[in-house]
Amino acid sequence: MAPLITHLYTADPSAHVFNGRVYIYPSHDRETDIQFNDNGDQYDMADYHVFSTDSLDPQAPVIDHGVVLRTEDIPWVSKQLWAPDAAQGADGKYYLYFPARDKEGIFRIGVAVGDKPEGPFTPDPEPIKGSYSIDPASFVDEDGEAYLYFGGLWGGQLQCYQKGLSAQAWDPEWQGPKEPTGGDVPAMGARVAKLTQDMHQFAEEPREVVILDKETGKPIPADDHDRRFFEAAWMHKRNGVYYFSYSTGDTHYLCYATSDSPYGPFTYGGRILEPVLGWTTHHSIVEFQGRWWLFHHDCELSKGVDHLRSVQVKEIFYDDTGNILPVKV
Repeated sequence: MAPLITHLYTADPSAHVFNGRVYIYPSHDRETDIQFNDNGDQYDMADYHVFSTDSLDPQAPVIDHGVVLRTEDIPWVSKQLWAPDAAQGADGKYYLYFPARDKEGIFRIGVAVGDKPEGPFTPDPEPIKGSYSIDPASFVDEDGEAYLYFGGLWGGQLQCYQKGLSAQAWDPEWQGPKEPTGGDVPAMGARVAKLTQDMHQFAEEPREVVILDKETGKPIPADDHDRRFFEAAWMHKRNGVYYFSYSTGDTHYLCYATSDSPYGPFTYGGRILEPVLGWTTHHSIVEFQGRWWLFHHDCELSKGVDHLRSVQVKEIFYDDTGNILPVKV
């Protein structure tokens, strides 16, 4: 299947429906001489574009709304504008959440605001207080409460926060392609925090997103790389059920877990997508025109270059009990 966007390399697509259109907020891959490594240095993104379309079936033209935010626009950022997301606040404005390294090389999460879903966006001068790691995913519940999910292992630095859930738990000794391991050691979970009413800050200290094994009721073990959380958190809600989905990283699966609360705990549900061409896999799930869609990326257009990815979209389906059926590639 041809990528949605072919004139640029785009990845990590966060899709939302605003004003009857699907808006896609991806990262923007670019050519680099940086050699591939497990810390992700080759993912050297420097700006964001926003895209939109009014139909997925039949596929209508995808509009590139242009550059909406650049590294040089953000005072606290040194490099690496990785996977973003966006949400509409109660004030009608649109909020772009993005991770980047600060001047000390530590990933933080920033927020920028715009009057339209396609931007442009004006960033706050400082990152969200208490934020850390990568892959922010915003979720606004039916009651209007907004949440931000985030976190990623290895290059995303989540493993550096094993001593606690606050940003003060930072331990630089855990930087690099490392994570907890051991027979009874539980996997590290993503983080979630409710946002303030103005959408600019955390309203509480982050909590851990715990994923439980359906059979044992215990947290997924750290050594279970086929099921444990690695990065790419996403939240959607269907028929009152909260679906937390994510990437397993080095095993390259997209998986999901369900709960009756946006905080969890979540019970592991299964795989959504098998490995695609390329090391990373990152996605979003959105309802549009009465059907559910999986946005993800692969490296087909670049013929397998891991840091040059392209956005794809596929329809997804649920069984009668609400399980997500695996996508056929």
